[in-house]
Amino acid sequence: MSVTNHAQPAAGITDYIAIARPDHWIKHVLIIPGVAFALIMSQTGPIELATLAERLIICLFVAMALSSANYTINEWLDAPFDAMHPTKRARPAVQTAMSPTIVLAQYVVLTTVGIWAANRLGYAFASTATVFAVFGVIYNVRPIRAKDRAFVDVIVESLNNPLRFLFGWFAVVPSIAPPVSILLAYWFGGAFLMAAKRVSEHRAIVEVGGTANLAAYRPSFAVYTHSSLVTSCLVYAQGFAFMMAIFLLKYRIEYLVVVPMLIALFAAYMRLALTPDSAAARPEELMRQPAMLIAAAVTMALFGVLTFVDLPWLNSLTSSDLIRLGGIR
Repeated sequence: MSVTNHAQPAAGITDYIAIARPDHWIKHVLIIPGVAFALIMSQTGPIELATLAERLIICLFVAMALSSANYTINEWLDAPFDAMHPTKRARPAVQTAMSPTIVLAQYVVLTTVGIWAANRLGYAFASTATVFAVFGVIYNVRPIRAKDRAFVDVIVESLNNPLRFLFGWFAVVPSIAPPVSILLAYWFGGAFLMAAKRVSEHRAIVEVGGTANLAAYRPSFAVYTHSSLVTSCLVYAQGFAFMMAIFLLKYRIEYLVVVPMLIALFAAYMRLALTPDSAAARPEELMRQPAMLIAAAVTMALFGVLTFVDLPWLNSLTSSDLIRLGGIR
């Protein structure tokens, strides 16, 4: 798909780098919990620090290469639609004349290098990397192009979250799979973030150009309404809470202490999504939200502390015995 015209200046090397979105690599912070839980939960014995460091460097390189490959085709194919967005219209793929050959070559090189490096970390890691790359195509490229299908777009895009968790996990423990409950919790949590992002985008587009511009920006937005998006956020948040409850009760009840912090984080993000010109529409800018960063850091620190601190009184919450009241006959 070509989106160029004679009025556009030719794209330069910085423009091709920009569509790979290195500024979005901050999202790979979601790999860290995968690493942390693998170190905490696996029973495979200690791993040499040098070996671990090497595997984590390769892991991060794979994640950056494959995500940039997906971003490359994402921005290129989205250019006609981004031209209808109040802020995305400034993207290089909209403002410059890009060579389809160079764009395709950039995508192929990034994907090839990413998959090649992934194979150095074992079959499980390489399989995860392949799924990551394939779903980038499913999300962006016709005839499927999941991003144009309401609700399916969120489900497919948020798959990147558990895949990033698996990157971190398999970089540490290549022969053991993590609990399904935490992967589903990660998926639901990602779906909440992506739906909240769309709440913010939907509001911004309506405020600038009215409802007529919704479908022009993306076909799925012709189906979405503000209320359906907010309702979906509630559903995804409940799914996250349910899966986290299963994980906590099955593996370590002490993590229950972290739940209020998780609830506060979800509430803060939803509030952010409902404010004008929200950073929720641009998740890469969340790193400029100190309150969110501090809350997330405290939450992760609590997970770390509660991994080693036992709270026996919480065990009563898993008991099926009824509470007997003294003095009542």
